[in-house]
Amino acid sequence: MTRTRFAPSPTGYLHIGGLRTALYNYLYTKKTDGTFLLRIEDTDRTRLIEGAMEHLIDTIERVGLHYDEGPAKEANHGPYIQSERTDLYRKYADQLIKNGHAYHCFCTPERLTEMREQQAKNKQAPMYDRTCLKLSADEVKAKIDAGIPSVIRQKIPHGRQLSFHDHIRGNVNFNTSTIDDQVLMKSDNFPTYHLANVVDDHHMEISHVIRGEEWLPSTPKHILLYKAFGWDVPEFAHIPLLLNKDKSKLSKRQGDVSVESYLSKGYCPEAIINFIALLGWHPGEGEENEIYTLEELINLFSLKKVHKAGAIFDIEKLDWFNYIWNKKKHNKNLAAIAKEIDSKVIIELNHKKEPVYTFQNLKYEQEFNNKRGELLKKMVDNYLKPEYTQDHDLLLKALVTNEDKILKSSLEINELIHFFYERPHIDPAMVLNEKMKVSKEIAIKGLQKSIDTLKKLKDFEDLKKLQHTLIDLVQKMELKNGQLLWPIRVALTAVQFSPGTFEMLWALGKDESIKRIKSTIEALQNS
Repeated sequence: MTRTRFAPSPTGYLHIGGLRTALYNYLYTKKTDGTFLLRIEDTDRTRLIEGAMEHLIDTIERVGLHYDEGPAKEANHGPYIQSERTDLYRKYADQLIKNGHAYHCFCTPERLTEMREQQAKNKQAPMYDRTCLKLSADEVKAKIDAGIPSVIRQKIPHGRQLSFHDHIRGNVNFNTSTIDDQVLMKSDNFPTYHLANVVDDHHMEISHVIRGEEWLPSTPKHILLYKAFGWDVPEFAHIPLLLNKDKSKLSKRQGDVSVESYLSKGYCPEAIINFIALLGWHPGEGEENEIYTLEELINLFSLKKVHKAGAIFDIEKLDWFNYIWNKKKHNKNLAAIAKEIDSKVIIELNHKKEPVYTFQNLKYEQEFNNKRGELLKKMVDNYLKPEYTQDHDLLLKALVTNEDKILKSSLEINELIHFFYERPHIDPAMVLNEKMKVSKEIAIKGLQKSIDTLKKLKDFEDLKKLQHTLIDLVQKMELKNGQLLWPIRVALTAVQFSPGTFEMLWALGKDESIKRIKSTIEALQNS
């Protein structure tokens, strides 16, 4: 039976690369009907951060990678927090010493630093020189009895060729003479990663170790430990590094790489999972789709399709995934709301394959837009300026007219809607548009006529009627659409990019729209 584990250290927030490791373990395990474990590796006591373990667990659960065994889900292989298993590590460290596979090292930090500096000067590989391996049993006992601090080092059998098969990299070979006598047990009686993870993987019956390629050089040390204990060696798969666009390793020092941060910025879990699944893996030839649910990823996943080369972390690609997933979820919610409001609603797809809702009457459409605004408000509630929430009706309309942009980035919401609340300062030069052939004379005349026309319009809630009314005016004035609609839009927003003219009129209402158009006429006349 397949048993895999994700074993993070609670030393901060969950790195996006760590989540990908968890995801690949999860996908492989679920594909093979196995068991996915979460183990907390907290033996490096100097780097622990209070509350980090709880954050890690919460984040993993939030993105849908529900583990089968681990903290708060105890089974026969616990405890799943390494600091609660220290007696076990000490027992096996002593066993390694007894069997001649490890030894006490009493070298001080100063002596080790001096040794490494000399090795660097001589252009030698930085390896422990085995000074303490030469100590007799009596000398070791005397130092221990005297209370001299020591660590326990693994005794690597030099002069051998060690080979193993990696699911991603194929056959891998190491010369053991190049492998350092790694510390297994520190002077504080806590194990290093190397000892603890081998002991735990054996006792937790881990069948497949799927981890980042940075652990590849450590694998021969681990295999030698398995063999020293007489244990079966698990199968290995070392997944590629995540890289920045400049091909450097994606690290905490080079920007925002924590999963929690992306969640707090409004990225949805489905988008994050979909995005990182494709960082180093692809379902194969002939598969052009990029949008996958977690269940679909489970069905398609194979370690054979994981790449060896590093994967580029492209934030713009993540933005695209987030937009697509937000839109899918939003449209699904909207379809349900539309049916609740009007059982006879017609839902069709336009040329962009986006749903278009046609209701029996205007009242239903108004109710639908309110519900639509409420859905969007939930997405941006944490980012809205308090002053923008006071006029609830205007806010919902402002959100609906910016729907597509909100689905792309909730963080930019205040910039997207500020002109709904602040009477814009008009730059006459922006109203005029050479490309659309909008002269000062045409702009003033068109704006004046639009005021007269809009004053007669009774129902500003009917977006279609607003559109037909202004298009009729364009035809009567023998203008092109842009010659009338562009000056009106600038009058209403005073920005280059904004919702369309009809949407802005609908959102602002008759009185506010006419006031803004009048102010623009005055600005043009005085320029």
